[in-house]
Amino acid sequence: MKLRFRRTGLSVSLLGLRIEVLISAVALVSSLSSALGQNPNTATQNPNGPLQTPSVGRQNERPAPPVFPPAQVQSGNSLFQQNCAFCHGRDAGGGETGPDLTRSKLVAGDMNGDKIGAVVRNGRPDKGMPRFSLPDTDIAALVAFIQTQKTLSDSQNGKRRGVDVADLQTGSVEAGREYFNGAGACSSCHSPKGDLAGIARRFEGLRLEQRMLYPKDASAKVKVTLRSGESVSGQLAYVDEFTVALRDPSGRYQSWPTSDVKYAVDAPAEAHAALLGKYTDADIHNLMAYLQTLR
Repeated sequence: MKLRFRRTGLSVSLLGLRIEVLISAVALVSSLSSALGQNPNTATQNPNGPLQTPSVGRQNERPAPPVFPPAQVQSGNSLFQQNCAFCHGRDAGGGETGPDLTRSKLVAGDMNGDKIGAVVRNGRPDKGMPRFSLPDTDIAALVAFIQTQKTLSDSQNGKRRGVDVADLQTGSVEAGREYFNGAGACSSCHSPKGDLAGIARRFEGLRLEQRMLYPKDASAKVKVTLRSGESVSGQLAYVDEFTVALRDPSGRYQSWPTSDVKYAVDAPAEAHAALLGKYTDADIHNLMAYLQTLR
């Protein structure tokens, strides 16, 4: 399944270095196919006896989803809203920085909290998740809520909200490498053995694609030249038509009227913004395929 990308607009504003990019990033096109075969309930003639109905193989049966006491689920819901919802969304379906837990392989493979509990207690520092010191009863309640949300999500046939990692792995790695080093000019700022080393371990799926399209947390630098000829450089803190401000290497905040100085801003994210109107669907799929090899 390939995803089609629709770009609805782009608004870039240097007011406080708030660059708003309005992207309709992903339109998910689902293509479902039905296998044609014999209806398991269709009667077939047995030459040696009466009509019989073929049985469906037990290997196709799924284990029943776990069921938890409502009070435990409600307790887990409260704990989840307090500790987890900010990253994973109020319904565990994914948030700004955390993945969709209802479609997590770890959650799917969890048995009585053995996997979920370990992650909650130990955290995942490499992915920005802190550890939580919670008693066993709270861990069990969180497991009950997460698993209940997963069951609810799984029951929504044909209403998939998210984007699977596999949906973003349809491009050509080689074509993506060529774009990275060629037409996209990505290699002029980035290196697969430098800043991008291991990026596919730090981000995956849609989070990786969002970072590729527009790294919103990329800091900008500015060099301000005073009338005396002295120059001051640092991290851009603010700029508009009247004022430019920075924080110098010591952390000191300094600002000047734009009419009194000359300044040059180096904003790496602007190069990504400039590409938004140039990407083809193939460019995005291929570049994503290449980036996912950088582990």
